[in-house]
Amino acid sequence: MTRGRPIAFSPDEAASAAMQVFWARGYDSASTRDLLEAMKISRSSLYQAFGNKEQLFLEALRRYRGNLIDRLNHRLEASPSALGFLQELFVETALEAGSERAALGCLIFNSASELGQRGDIAAIEARRSVQDITALFHEAVVRSQAEGDIASGRDALALATYLTLGMAGLRTLLKSDAAPAQTRAAAELLLDTLR
Repeated sequence: MTRGRPIAFSPDEAASAAMQVFWARGYDSASTRDLLEAMKISRSSLYQAFGNKEQLFLEALRRYRGNLIDRLNHRLEASPSALGFLQELFVETALEAGSERAALGCLIFNSASELGQRGDIAAIEARRSVQDITALFHEAVVRSQAEGDIASGRDALALATYLTLGMAGLRTLLKSDAAPAQTRAAAELLLDTLR
Protein backbone atom coordinates (compact mmCIF):
# COMPACT_ATOMS: atom_id res chain seq x y z
CA MET A 1 0.00 0.00 0.00
CA THR A 2 1.35 3.39 -0.93
CA ARG A 3 1.54 6.23 1.53
CA GLY A 4 -1.22 8.77 1.31
CA ARG A 5 -3.97 10.29 3.35
CA PRO A 6 -5.15 8.17 6.27
CA ILE A 7 -8.15 5.97 5.47
CA ALA A 8 -11.29 7.75 6.71
CA PHE A 9 -13.69 4.80 6.43
CA SER A 10 -13.95 1.29 7.81
CA PRO A 11 -12.24 -1.14 5.41
CA ASP A 12 -14.10 -3.96 7.15
CA GLU A 13 -17.51 -2.40 6.48
CA ALA A 14 -16.49 -1.50 2.94
CA ALA A 15 -15.35 -5.07 2.20
CA SER A 16 -18.61 -6.43 3.60
CA ALA A 17 -20.59 -4.09 1.35
CA ALA A 18 -18.52 -5.17 -1.65
CA MET A 19 -19.15 -8.81 -0.78
CA GLN A 20 -22.91 -8.18 -1.01
CA VAL A 21 -22.49 -6.66 -4.48
CA PHE A 22 -20.39 -9.57 -5.78
CA TRP A 23 -22.82 -12.01 -4.20
CA ALA A 24 -25.85 -10.43 -5.86
CA ARG A 25 -24.34 -9.57 -9.26
CA GLY A 26 -21.34 -11.81 -9.77
CA TYR A 27 -17.74 -10.86 -10.43
CA ASP A 28 -17.96 -9.77 -14.05
CA SER A 29 -21.28 -7.91 -13.72
CA ALA A 30 -20.29 -5.96 -10.61
CA SER A 31 -19.01 -2.67 -11.97
CA THR A 32 -16.54 -0.49 -10.13
CA ARG A 33 -19.29 2.11 -9.92
CA ASP A 34 -21.66 -0.41 -8.27
CA LEU A 35 -18.96 -1.28 -5.77
CA LEU A 36 -18.09 2.33 -4.96
CA GLU A 37 -21.74 3.20 -4.40
CA ALA A 38 -22.29 0.24 -2.08
CA MET A 39 -19.04 0.84 -0.19
CA LYS A 40 -19.68 4.61 0.00
CA ILE A 41 -16.07 5.41 -0.88
CA SER A 42 -14.18 7.13 -3.69
CA ARG A 43 -12.23 5.40 -6.44
CA SER A 44 -8.96 6.57 -4.90
CA SER A 45 -9.99 5.10 -1.53
CA LEU A 46 -10.76 1.78 -3.22
CA TYR A 47 -7.31 1.67 -4.77
CA GLN A 48 -5.61 2.80 -1.58
CA ALA A 49 -7.36 0.24 0.64
CA PHE A 50 -7.81 -2.75 -1.66
CA GLY A 51 -5.82 -2.24 -4.85
CA ASN A 52 -8.29 -2.99 -7.64
CA LYS A 53 -11.55 -4.81 -8.38
CA GLU A 54 -9.90 -8.23 -8.54
CA GLN A 55 -8.16 -7.77 -5.19
CA LEU A 56 -11.40 -6.50 -3.68
CA PHE A 57 -13.20 -9.61 -4.96
CA LEU A 58 -10.51 -11.84 -3.45
CA GLU A 59 -10.97 -10.09 -0.11
CA ALA A 60 -14.75 -10.49 -0.33
CA LEU A 61 -14.58 -14.16 -1.32
CA ARG A 62 -12.04 -14.98 1.40
CA ARG A 63 -14.19 -13.18 3.95
CA TYR A 64 -17.29 -15.12 2.85
CA ARG A 65 -15.42 -18.43 2.79
CA GLY A 66 -13.78 -17.83 6.16
CA ASN A 67 -17.08 -16.99 7.83
CA LEU A 68 -18.85 -19.95 6.24
CA ILE A 69 -16.18 -22.55 6.99
CA ASP A 70 -15.66 -21.29 10.56
CA ARG A 71 -19.39 -21.41 11.24
CA LEU A 72 -19.76 -24.90 9.78
CA ASN A 73 -16.70 -26.18 11.63
CA HIS A 74 -18.14 -24.96 14.94
CA ARG A 75 -21.45 -26.62 14.15
CA LEU A 76 -19.74 -29.89 13.23
CA GLU A 77 -17.64 -29.87 16.40
CA ALA A 78 -20.70 -29.14 18.57
CA SER A 79 -22.95 -31.70 16.90
CA PRO A 80 -23.52 -35.01 18.75
CA SER A 81 -23.03 -36.81 15.43
CA ALA A 82 -21.41 -35.90 12.14
CA LEU A 83 -24.28 -37.43 10.18
CA GLY A 84 -26.70 -35.35 12.25
CA PHE A 85 -24.69 -32.26 11.32
CA LEU A 86 -24.99 -33.12 7.62
CA GLN A 87 -28.71 -33.84 7.90
CA GLU A 88 -29.40 -30.55 9.67
CA LEU A 89 -27.28 -28.57 7.21
CA PHE A 90 -28.91 -29.96 4.09
CA VAL A 91 -32.47 -29.84 5.41
CA GLU A 92 -32.04 -26.28 6.76
CA THR A 93 -30.63 -25.22 3.40
CA ALA A 94 -33.54 -26.87 1.56
CA LEU A 95 -36.03 -25.04 3.77
CA GLU A 96 -34.62 -21.67 2.68
CA ALA A 97 -36.69 -22.09 -0.51
CA GLY A 98 -38.45 -18.87 -1.47
CA SER A 99 -36.32 -16.65 0.77
CA GLU A 100 -34.10 -13.73 -0.23
CA ARG A 101 -31.10 -15.76 0.92
CA ALA A 102 -32.09 -18.61 -1.40
CA ALA A 103 -32.35 -16.22 -4.35
CA LEU A 104 -28.76 -15.08 -3.79
CA GLY A 105 -27.36 -18.60 -3.73
CA CYS A 106 -23.88 -19.20 -2.36
CA LEU A 107 -21.10 -16.77 -3.29
CA ILE A 108 -18.65 -19.66 -3.54
CA PHE A 109 -20.73 -21.80 -5.91
CA ASN A 110 -21.92 -18.73 -7.83
CA SER A 111 -18.33 -17.63 -8.38
CA ALA A 112 -17.04 -21.09 -9.27
CA SER A 113 -19.82 -21.47 -11.83
CA GLU A 114 -19.32 -17.98 -13.29
CA LEU A 115 -15.53 -18.03 -13.45
CA GLY A 116 -15.19 -21.70 -14.41
CA GLN A 117 -11.76 -22.82 -15.51
CA ARG A 118 -10.35 -19.39 -16.24
CA GLY A 119 -6.73 -19.02 -15.26
CA ASP A 120 -6.97 -15.73 -13.39
CA ILE A 121 -6.54 -15.52 -9.64
CA ALA A 122 -10.25 -14.86 -9.05
CA ALA A 123 -11.18 -18.17 -10.69
CA ILE A 124 -8.39 -20.01 -8.87
CA GLU A 125 -9.64 -18.64 -5.54
CA ALA A 126 -13.21 -19.66 -6.37
CA ARG A 127 -12.05 -23.23 -7.07
CA ARG A 128 -10.05 -23.25 -3.85
CA SER A 129 -13.18 -22.20 -1.97
CA VAL A 130 -15.09 -25.18 -3.40
CA GLN A 131 -12.21 -27.42 -2.32
CA ASP A 132 -12.48 -26.03 1.20
CA ILE A 133 -16.17 -26.97 1.32
CA THR A 134 -15.31 -30.46 0.11
CA ALA A 135 -12.62 -30.71 2.80
CA LEU A 136 -15.18 -29.86 5.48
CA PHE A 137 -17.57 -32.49 4.12
CA HIS A 138 -14.70 -34.98 4.04
CA GLU A 139 -14.05 -34.35 7.72
CA ALA A 140 -17.73 -34.91 8.47
CA VAL A 141 -17.82 -38.16 6.46
CA VAL A 142 -14.67 -39.54 8.11
CA ARG A 143 -16.07 -38.75 11.55
CA SER A 144 -19.41 -40.28 10.61
CA GLN A 145 -17.63 -43.44 9.51
CA ALA A 146 -15.81 -43.56 12.84
CA GLU A 147 -19.16 -43.15 14.60
CA GLY A 148 -20.61 -46.04 12.61
CA ASP A 149 -23.26 -44.04 10.74
CA ILE A 150 -21.60 -44.37 7.31
CA ALA A 151 -19.99 -47.64 6.24
CA SER A 152 -16.23 -47.48 6.76
CA GLY A 153 -15.52 -49.21 3.44
CA ARG A 154 -16.99 -46.37 1.38
CA ASP A 155 -14.67 -43.84 -0.25
CA ALA A 156 -14.79 -40.82 2.07
CA LEU A 157 -13.42 -38.38 -0.48
CA ALA A 158 -15.90 -39.53 -3.14
CA LEU A 159 -18.74 -39.08 -0.65
CA ALA A 160 -17.46 -35.62 0.29
CA THR A 161 -17.32 -34.65 -3.38
CA TYR A 162 -20.84 -36.04 -3.80
CA LEU A 163 -22.01 -33.82 -0.92
CA THR A 164 -20.38 -30.78 -2.53
CA LEU A 165 -22.14 -31.67 -5.77
CA GLY A 166 -25.40 -32.07 -3.88
CA MET A 167 -25.07 -28.75 -2.08
CA ALA A 168 -24.17 -26.92 -5.30
CA GLY A 169 -27.20 -28.48 -6.99
CA LEU A 170 -29.44 -27.67 -4.05
CA ARG A 171 -28.29 -24.04 -4.12
CA THR A 172 -29.07 -23.94 -7.85
CA LEU A 173 -32.57 -25.32 -7.24
CA LEU A 174 -33.13 -22.71 -4.53
CA LYS A 175 -32.00 -19.91 -6.87
CA SER A 176 -34.49 -21.15 -9.47
CA ASP A 177 -37.35 -20.74 -6.96
CA ALA A 178 -38.03 -24.45 -6.41
CA ALA A 179 -40.75 -25.30 -3.90
CA PRO A 180 -39.76 -26.14 -0.29
CA ALA A 181 -41.28 -29.61 -0.52
CA GLN A 182 -39.24 -30.35 -3.65
CA THR A 183 -35.95 -29.14 -2.22
CA ARG A 184 -36.47 -30.92 1.09
CA ALA A 185 -37.32 -34.21 -0.63
CA ALA A 186 -34.20 -33.87 -2.79
CA ALA A 187 -31.99 -33.13 0.25
CA GLU A 188 -33.37 -36.10 2.19
CA LEU A 189 -32.87 -38.44 -0.77
CA LEU A 190 -29.30 -37.24 -1.15
CA LEU A 191 -28.61 -37.92 2.54
CA ASP A 192 -30.23 -41.37 2.39
CA THR A 193 -27.63 -42.48 -0.15
CA LEU A 194 -24.82 -41.90 2.39
CA ARG A 195 -25.84 -44.87 4.51
